[in-house]
Amino acid sequence: MQTTPITRDDLAKSVISVPPMARNSDLKFCPAENKKIIRHIENGGVTTLLYGGNANFYHIALSEYEEILGGLAELAGPDSLIIPAVGPAYGTMMDQAAIFAQFDYPTVMALPQQALTTPDGIEIGLRHLAEKVGKPIVVYIKHDGFIEVENVKRLVDDGLVSWIKYATVRDDPSEDAYLSALVDAVDPNMIISGIGEQPAIIHMRDFGVVGFTAGCVCVRPDLSQKMLVAIQAGNFDRAEEIRKIFLPLEDLRNEINPVRVLHDAVELAGIGKTGPALPLLTRLDADQQVLVKAAAVALLNV
Repeated sequence: MQTTPITRDDLAKSVISVPPMARNSDLKFCPAENKKIIRHIENGGVTTLLYGGNANFYHIALSEYEEILGGLAELAGPDSLIIPAVGPAYGTMMDQAAIFAQFDYPTVMALPQQALTTPDGIEIGLRHLAEKVGKPIVVYIKHDGFIEVENVKRLVDDGLVSWIKYATVRDDPSEDAYLSALVDAVDPNMIISGIGEQPAIIHMRDFGVVGFTAGCVCVRPDLSQKMLVAIQAGNFDRAEEIRKIFLPLEDLRNEINPVRVLHDAVELAGIGKTGPALPLLTRLDADQQVLVKAAAVALLNV
Protein backbone atom coordinates (compact mmCIF):
# COMPACT_ATOMS: atom_id res chain seq x y z
CA MET A 1 0.00 0.00 0.00
CA GLN A 2 1.26 3.47 -0.85
CA THR A 3 2.11 5.48 2.24
CA THR A 4 3.88 8.47 0.68
CA PRO A 5 2.13 11.84 0.26
CA ILE A 6 -0.20 12.03 -2.74
CA THR A 7 1.06 13.93 -5.78
CA ARG A 8 -0.52 15.24 -8.95
CA ASP A 9 0.91 12.21 -10.78
CA ASP A 10 -0.81 9.88 -8.29
CA LEU A 11 -4.15 11.56 -8.97
CA ALA A 12 -3.65 11.44 -12.75
CA LYS A 13 -2.42 7.87 -13.19
CA SER A 14 -5.57 6.04 -12.12
CA VAL A 15 -9.30 6.43 -11.99
CA ILE A 16 -10.19 6.80 -8.31
CA SER A 17 -12.48 3.85 -7.66
CA VAL A 18 -15.08 4.10 -4.90
CA PRO A 19 -15.88 0.48 -4.01
CA PRO A 20 -18.59 -1.03 -1.87
CA MET A 21 -17.54 -2.88 1.26
CA ALA A 22 -18.27 -6.58 1.63
CA ARG A 23 -19.69 -7.77 4.93
CA ASN A 24 -20.54 -11.18 6.36
CA SER A 25 -24.06 -12.16 7.36
CA ASP A 26 -23.34 -10.79 10.84
CA LEU A 27 -22.40 -7.42 9.25
CA LYS A 28 -18.70 -7.77 10.09
CA PHE A 29 -15.97 -6.77 7.64
CA CYS A 30 -15.30 -9.72 5.30
CA PRO A 31 -11.60 -9.95 4.31
CA ALA A 32 -12.05 -12.72 1.73
CA GLU A 33 -14.74 -11.00 -0.32
CA ASN A 34 -13.20 -7.54 -0.01
CA LYS A 35 -9.97 -9.04 -1.31
CA LYS A 36 -11.80 -10.32 -4.40
CA ILE A 37 -13.21 -6.86 -5.10
CA ILE A 38 -9.87 -5.14 -4.55
CA ARG A 39 -8.03 -7.60 -6.81
CA HIS A 40 -10.63 -7.22 -9.55
CA ILE A 41 -10.14 -3.46 -9.48
CA GLU A 42 -6.35 -3.68 -9.33
CA ASN A 43 -6.21 -6.28 -12.11
CA GLY A 44 -8.08 -3.81 -14.32
CA GLY A 45 -5.25 -1.30 -13.94
CA VAL A 46 -6.94 0.89 -11.32
CA THR A 47 -4.71 1.42 -8.30
CA THR A 48 -6.57 4.03 -6.24
CA LEU A 49 -9.44 2.95 -4.00
CA LEU A 50 -11.46 5.47 -1.99
CA TYR A 51 -13.65 3.99 0.75
CA GLY A 52 -16.42 6.50 1.37
CA GLY A 53 -20.11 6.63 0.54
CA ASN A 54 -20.30 3.46 -1.54
CA ALA A 55 -18.67 1.56 1.33
CA ASN A 56 -21.23 3.20 3.67
CA PHE A 57 -18.60 4.72 5.92
CA TYR A 58 -21.40 7.06 6.98
CA HIS A 59 -22.78 4.37 9.29
CA ILE A 60 -19.81 2.28 10.41
CA ALA A 61 -19.32 1.81 14.15
CA LEU A 62 -16.42 3.45 15.91
CA SER A 63 -15.75 0.06 17.51
CA GLU A 64 -15.02 -1.52 14.10
CA TYR A 65 -13.07 1.37 12.57
CA GLU A 66 -9.61 0.15 13.57
CA GLU A 67 -10.34 -3.37 12.31
CA ILE A 68 -11.53 -2.06 8.95
CA LEU A 69 -8.52 0.23 8.47
CA GLY A 70 -6.19 -2.62 9.35
CA GLY A 71 -8.00 -5.01 7.03
CA LEU A 72 -7.92 -2.68 4.05
CA ALA A 73 -4.23 -1.97 4.56
CA GLU A 74 -3.47 -5.71 4.60
CA LEU A 75 -5.56 -6.47 1.51
CA ALA A 76 -4.24 -3.69 -0.73
CA GLY A 77 -1.63 -4.43 -3.35
CA PRO A 78 1.85 -3.00 -2.74
CA ASP A 79 1.38 -0.18 -5.25
CA SER A 80 -2.24 0.64 -4.49
CA LEU A 81 -3.38 3.87 -2.88
CA ILE A 82 -6.13 3.31 -0.30
CA ILE A 83 -8.02 6.28 1.11
CA PRO A 84 -10.53 5.72 3.94
CA ALA A 85 -13.10 8.21 5.18
CA VAL A 86 -14.16 9.72 8.49
CA GLY A 87 -17.34 11.37 9.67
CA PRO A 88 -19.77 12.73 8.82
CA ALA A 89 -20.54 13.96 12.35
CA TYR A 90 -17.84 16.12 13.94
CA GLY A 91 -17.53 14.03 17.10
CA THR A 92 -17.35 10.79 15.14
CA MET A 93 -14.81 12.33 12.78
CA MET A 94 -12.51 13.40 15.58
CA ASP A 95 -12.71 10.05 17.39
CA GLN A 96 -11.97 8.26 14.11
CA ALA A 97 -9.08 10.65 13.46
CA ALA A 98 -7.33 9.44 16.60
CA ILE A 99 -7.56 5.87 15.30
CA PHE A 100 -6.60 6.84 11.75
CA ALA A 101 -3.46 8.55 13.03
CA GLN A 102 -2.14 5.13 14.14
CA PHE A 103 -1.94 3.97 10.49
CA ASP A 104 0.27 4.92 7.54
CA TYR A 105 -2.46 5.97 5.12
CA PRO A 106 -1.32 9.12 3.29
CA THR A 107 -4.67 10.90 3.60
CA VAL A 108 -8.27 10.58 4.75
CA MET A 109 -11.50 11.95 3.30
CA ALA A 110 -14.05 13.81 5.38
CA LEU A 111 -17.58 12.75 4.48
CA PRO A 112 -19.92 15.71 3.93
CA GLN A 113 -22.46 16.40 6.66
CA GLN A 114 -25.70 17.86 5.28
CA ALA A 115 -27.42 19.10 8.43
CA LEU A 116 -26.61 21.53 11.23
CA THR A 117 -23.58 22.98 9.49
CA THR A 118 -22.30 26.30 8.18
CA PRO A 119 -19.48 26.80 5.64
CA ASP A 120 -17.27 28.44 8.27
CA GLY A 121 -18.08 25.65 10.70
CA ILE A 122 -17.12 23.06 8.09
CA GLU A 123 -13.82 24.86 7.54
CA ILE A 124 -13.09 24.80 11.26
CA GLY A 125 -13.98 21.11 11.51
CA LEU A 126 -11.81 20.17 8.53
CA ARG A 127 -8.96 22.21 9.96
CA HIS A 128 -9.28 20.32 13.25
CA LEU A 129 -9.29 17.01 11.35
CA ALA A 130 -6.13 17.79 9.39
CA GLU A 131 -4.39 18.94 12.54
CA LYS A 132 -5.39 15.81 14.46
CA VAL A 133 -4.27 13.33 11.78
CA GLY A 134 -1.16 15.36 11.04
CA LYS A 135 -1.65 15.07 7.29
CA PRO A 136 -3.44 16.94 4.48
CA ILE A 137 -6.97 15.64 4.01
CA VAL A 138 -9.43 15.13 1.15
CA VAL A 139 -12.19 17.75 1.01
CA TYR A 140 -15.44 16.32 -0.40
CA ILE A 141 -17.84 18.91 -1.86
CA LYS A 142 -21.21 17.35 -2.64
CA HIS A 143 -23.80 20.13 -2.53
CA ASP A 144 -24.10 23.89 -2.65
CA GLY A 145 -23.92 25.68 0.67
CA PHE A 146 -21.72 23.03 2.27
CA ILE A 147 -18.45 24.93 2.01
CA GLU A 148 -17.66 28.07 0.02
CA VAL A 149 -14.71 28.53 -2.31
CA GLU A 150 -13.04 30.98 0.04
CA ASN A 151 -13.19 28.39 2.84
CA VAL A 152 -11.55 25.80 0.62
CA LYS A 153 -8.87 28.24 -0.50
CA ARG A 154 -7.88 29.04 3.06
CA LEU A 155 -7.50 25.35 3.84
CA VAL A 156 -5.44 24.82 0.67
CA ASP A 157 -3.26 27.84 1.31
CA ASP A 158 -2.51 26.53 4.79
CA GLY A 159 -1.34 23.19 3.38
CA LEU A 160 -4.20 21.20 4.92
CA VAL A 161 -5.67 19.73 1.71
CA SER A 162 -4.34 16.71 -0.19
CA TRP A 163 -6.97 16.95 -2.94
CA ILE A 164 -10.59 17.91 -3.50
CA LYS A 165 -13.43 15.65 -4.60
CA TYR A 166 -15.97 17.82 -6.39
CA ALA A 167 -19.30 16.02 -6.71
CA THR A 168 -22.09 18.60 -6.89
CA VAL A 169 -24.59 17.41 -9.49
CA ARG A 170 -25.71 19.94 -12.11
CA ASP A 171 -28.41 19.61 -14.75
CA ASP A 172 -25.74 20.75 -17.20
CA PRO A 173 -22.22 19.99 -15.92
CA SER A 174 -20.74 22.47 -18.40
CA GLU A 175 -22.55 25.30 -16.57
CA ASP A 176 -21.06 25.31 -13.09
CA ALA A 177 -20.24 28.65 -11.52
CA TYR A 178 -18.94 27.05 -8.32
CA LEU A 179 -16.49 24.77 -10.12
CA SER A 180 -15.35 27.68 -12.29
CA ALA A 181 -14.63 29.71 -9.17
CA LEU A 182 -12.93 26.75 -7.51
CA VAL A 183 -10.47 26.11 -10.36
CA ASP A 184 -9.67 29.83 -10.40
CA ALA A 185 -9.01 29.85 -6.64
CA VAL A 186 -6.93 26.67 -6.25
CA ASP A 187 -4.73 24.54 -8.50
CA PRO A 188 -6.99 22.39 -10.76
CA ASN A 189 -4.35 19.66 -10.45
CA MET A 190 -5.65 18.95 -6.96
CA ILE A 191 -9.32 18.77 -8.00
CA ILE A 192 -11.02 15.51 -8.99
CA SER A 193 -14.39 15.14 -10.70
CA GLY A 194 -16.37 13.13 -8.19
CA ILE A 195 -19.54 11.98 -9.96
CA GLY A 196 -18.43 9.00 -12.03
CA GLU A 197 -17.81 8.64 -15.73
CA GLN A 198 -20.77 10.73 -16.85
CA PRO A 199 -19.50 14.33 -16.29
CA ALA A 200 -15.80 13.38 -16.34
CA ILE A 201 -15.11 14.44 -19.93
CA ILE A 202 -16.59 17.89 -19.40
CA HIS A 203 -14.95 18.40 -16.02
CA MET A 204 -11.51 17.38 -17.27
CA ARG A 205 -11.67 19.01 -20.71
CA ASP A 206 -13.49 22.24 -19.90
CA PHE A 207 -12.48 22.90 -16.29
CA GLY A 208 -9.03 21.31 -16.26
CA VAL A 209 -9.49 19.00 -13.26
CA VAL A 210 -6.96 16.20 -13.10
CA GLY A 211 -9.08 13.02 -12.95
CA PHE A 212 -12.32 11.43 -11.80
CA THR A 213 -13.78 9.09 -9.21
CA ALA A 214 -16.25 6.38 -10.17
CA GLY A 215 -18.37 3.60 -8.77
CA CYS A 216 -19.07 1.59 -11.91
CA VAL A 217 -15.31 1.34 -12.42
CA CYS A 218 -15.57 -1.42 -9.81
CA VAL A 219 -17.37 -3.54 -12.42
CA ARG A 220 -15.16 -2.67 -15.42
CA PRO A 221 -11.97 -1.06 -14.13
CA ASP A 222 -10.04 -1.60 -17.37
CA LEU A 223 -12.68 0.21 -19.42
CA SER A 224 -12.96 3.15 -17.04
CA GLN A 225 -9.17 3.44 -16.99
CA LYS A 226 -9.15 3.52 -20.81
CA MET A 227 -11.63 6.39 -20.65
CA LEU A 228 -9.30 8.33 -18.35
CA VAL A 229 -6.37 7.76 -20.70
CA ALA A 230 -8.46 8.80 -23.71
CA ILE A 231 -9.47 12.08 -22.03
CA GLN A 232 -5.88 12.79 -21.06
CA ALA A 233 -4.82 12.18 -24.68
CA GLY A 234 -7.52 14.51 -26.02
CA ASN A 235 -9.30 11.59 -27.69
CA PHE A 236 -12.72 12.78 -26.61
CA ASP A 237 -14.67 10.78 -29.21
CA ARG A 238 -13.26 7.54 -27.82
CA ALA A 239 -13.87 8.72 -24.28
CA GLU A 240 -17.49 9.47 -25.18
CA GLU A 241 -17.91 5.99 -26.65
CA ILE A 242 -16.74 4.47 -23.39
CA ARG A 243 -18.85 6.83 -21.28
CA LYS A 244 -21.99 5.62 -23.02
CA ILE A 245 -21.15 1.99 -22.21
CA PHE A 246 -21.45 2.81 -18.50
CA LEU A 247 -24.81 4.60 -18.94
CA PRO A 248 -27.25 1.69 -18.36
CA LEU A 249 -25.84 0.86 -14.94
CA GLU A 250 -25.34 4.53 -14.06
CA ASP A 251 -28.94 5.28 -15.02
CA LEU A 252 -30.11 2.60 -12.59
CA ARG A 253 -27.90 4.08 -9.88
CA ASN A 254 -29.47 7.49 -10.47
CA GLU A 255 -32.99 6.08 -10.66
CA ILE A 256 -32.86 3.82 -7.57
CA ASN A 257 -29.93 4.75 -5.34
CA PRO A 258 -26.25 4.96 -6.29
CA VAL A 259 -24.89 3.20 -3.20
CA ARG A 260 -27.45 0.39 -3.07
CA VAL A 261 -27.23 -0.34 -6.79
CA LEU A 262 -23.43 -0.55 -6.82
CA HIS A 263 -23.40 -2.73 -3.69
CA ASP A 264 -25.66 -5.27 -5.40
CA ALA A 265 -24.15 -4.87 -8.88
CA VAL A 266 -20.70 -6.00 -7.74
CA GLU A 267 -22.18 -9.18 -6.29
CA LEU A 268 -24.66 -9.82 -9.10
CA ALA A 269 -21.84 -9.53 -11.65
CA GLY A 270 -19.96 -12.27 -9.80
CA ILE A 271 -17.03 -10.09 -8.70
CA GLY A 272 -17.41 -10.58 -4.96
CA LYS A 273 -20.16 -11.24 -2.43
CA THR A 274 -20.87 -7.86 -0.89
CA GLY A 275 -23.32 -9.38 1.59
CA PRO A 276 -26.04 -7.50 3.48
CA ALA A 277 -26.26 -3.74 3.33
CA LEU A 278 -25.15 -2.03 6.51
CA PRO A 279 -28.14 -0.33 8.13
CA LEU A 280 -29.51 2.27 7.76
CA LEU A 281 -29.59 1.00 4.15
CA THR A 282 -31.14 -2.14 2.66
CA ARG A 283 -30.40 -4.18 -0.43
CA LEU A 284 -32.49 -3.93 -3.59
CA ASP A 285 -35.76 -5.77 -4.02
CA ALA A 286 -36.00 -8.74 -6.40
CA ASP A 287 -37.33 -6.77 -9.38
CA GLN A 288 -34.60 -4.18 -9.05
CA GLN A 289 -31.94 -6.87 -8.79
CA VAL A 290 -33.05 -8.34 -12.12
CA LEU A 291 -32.48 -4.99 -13.82
CA VAL A 292 -29.20 -4.32 -12.06
CA LYS A 293 -27.83 -7.80 -12.77
CA ALA A 294 -28.57 -7.45 -16.47
CA ALA A 295 -26.82 -4.08 -16.66
CA ALA A 296 -23.85 -5.16 -14.54
CA VAL A 297 -23.27 -8.40 -16.45
CA ALA A 298 -23.58 -6.58 -19.76
CA LEU A 299 -20.99 -4.02 -18.62
CA LEU A 300 -18.66 -6.74 -17.37
CA ASN A 301 -18.82 -8.64 -20.65
CA VAL A 302 -18.90 -5.83 -23.23
